[in-house]
Parts: sequence; C-alpha cells; structure tokens
Amino acid sequence: MPGHKNHDVNARDEREQFLEYATEYHAPVLCNTVIEGLITDQEGIYLDATFGGGGHTAAILDNLDSAGVVIGLDQDDDALSEGRKRLSDAVSEGRLILVKANFSDLESVVREQTAGPITGILFDLGVSSHQLDVGERGFSHRFEGPLDMRMDQKAELDADLIVNKWDASDLVFIFRKYGEEPRAKAVARAIVKARPIRDTNQLANVIRGAVFVLHEAKTVMRVFQALRIRVNEELDVLESALQAAAIVLKPKGRVAAISYHSLEDRRVKRFLRTGNFEGILQRDIYGNALTPFKELNRKLLTATESEQEKNPRARSARLRIAERTDLSL
Repeated sequence: MPGHKNHDVNARDEREQFLEYATEYHAPVLCNTVIEGLITDQEGIYLDATFGGGGHTAAILDNLDSAGVVIGLDQDDDALSEGRKRLSDAVSEGRLILVKANFSDLESVVREQTAGPITGILFDLGVSSHQLDVGERGFSHRFEGPLDMRMDQKAELDADLIVNKWDASDLVFIFRKYGEEPRAKAVARAIVKARPIRDTNQLANVIRGAVFVLHEAKTVMRVFQALRIRVNEELDVLESALQAAAIVLKPKGRVAAISYHSLEDRRVKRFLRTGNFEGILQRDIYGNALTPFKELNRKLLTATESEQEKNPRARSARLRIAERTDLSL
C-alpha cells in the first residue's frame, strides 16, 4: 500500500508535482500518490493507458532509471501530438513509446511493442482537461460547440446522431444507465420535441427546460456524461482493459486506476477485489481467494485540499491501487 506521509508534507508534494507536471493542455490528478503506489521497479516497463496530456507519463519517466520504459496509449490525435512535442527527448531515446489505440486494445499493443512483462499500468479515466475546455470537441456544456464528444474523431457514432436520431426510449435508456438520471423520461421527451438540436448550448438549454431549476445543473451534467460514455463505449472498454491488465501484468506488478464517477469506480472496485464485474469473490477448496489482484487500498485515495484548490477536476477523483497476484488466468 502507498506509504502515508505527514499531511503537510504530502500537501506540499502534491502542490509541487501539480506545478511541475501540469500544462495548459492537462493537469495530472493525484500525481504524487500515483507514482508512490505504482512504481516498484525503476527499470520496469510501464503503461499509461490514458496518456492524455502526458503529465502522469512525464512523472513516471522522471522516477525511472534510463532503462525504464513507458508505453503511452491514446485514441486522441491531439493528445499524441502534444505528447510527442512535450516529451520529444524521451521519444527519441526510446524511453517513451506512443501508440494511437483505445485502451481496450491494451493486450495487443503490449504484445506488439515489448517482449517483456508489464510492471505497472495506469488508468486515468474520463476526459482530459483539454477535451473539456475545447468547445469544438463538444464534450462540455460550458462552451458552445458541435454535438460531437468522440475521443477518436474518426469514429462513426457521435452525440449528434444520438440526440437527433435515436428514439425517445433509447435516450431514456442511456440517460438512466450511463448518467443515472432520475428525470430521464422528461429530458428525452424534451429533446425529441426540440429537434433538430444543433449544438451543445442548445442541448443544455433544452435539458434545463425539462426539469425544475433545482435539478438543472446536475441533470445537464448527467445527460452530457451519459452521451459521452455511450459515444465512446467507455464502460465496455474499461471492462475489457481491466481484464487485459490482469493478463499482461507480471506477478507483483501494479495497476492504478483513477475514476471520476460511480459507474467507473464500481467496475474498478469489483474487478480489483474479486476479478469479475459482478463483485462475487470465488474461493478454492482451502478458502483462498481466486482473484488476479490484491487491492492495496481498501479506502479510496483522494486529492488533498491543496490539489483540489489548484485543480477542480481533482475533487471527484478516486484512486485505487492493486497488485497482481500469482493466479493464472
């Protein structure tokens, strides 16, 4: 389990690492805690399955020896382009390998890029600060933009198709399943009635008009979350990636997963504790747990107040760290 430091020292470390590794593109969350819990071998091979702005990767590289390697995955061309510029020295030295891929392709990427077992894997789930802050990507209701929300902009399904073409019953389903929105029917009816909806501002206003003022902010947030998750199939991809992590990690290797809402965290927690997404722990005839991971922090790790002040996105971040057991899959 990650070591516990004096609170004031830990807060200072988080502040310093935020300033060191944050860029205008993206600020890595819980950076110090991730490094402390993830790195067990300074000459190991690590995988940043959600490269984003490269902040976590930069921190991992700084804590490895010259023989240590990081493989960074992202399906967003903007993120990879930014990473190649920011970490050009590590790329040219062969210490950083950047691959355009969805992290559901994690197993095949590892087999293509390295012959050795993986020492540690990081998942920083959800969307990056850059994706949220660029209106043209359509992820946020705070900025006017097209109804897009695709992490891979070559993907066929976007939010516009769902919002303007799907039946009301399908909208209700995704708003409930991926947004846990109790007013899904009212929102779906309002969207269908308002069609065609052309941009994020119009969609947000339609949602607000479908609910009481008291519920406006949370409902808009939940519906946008639900659309984003469905467009990118985030939960199915997460499950595939966690299963792949259990295959490519060596025994004693570690996985660190940062989630930002209960749908993600529930899946991470269940898999790291039981090895399945139903949360049912199997045991052998001797009572030993049959699970590929041993969770190292039963209590969620969260950002310090200092980091939350610097980076509001960190307020909802929840980190779980687990170690690969010897169980064969």
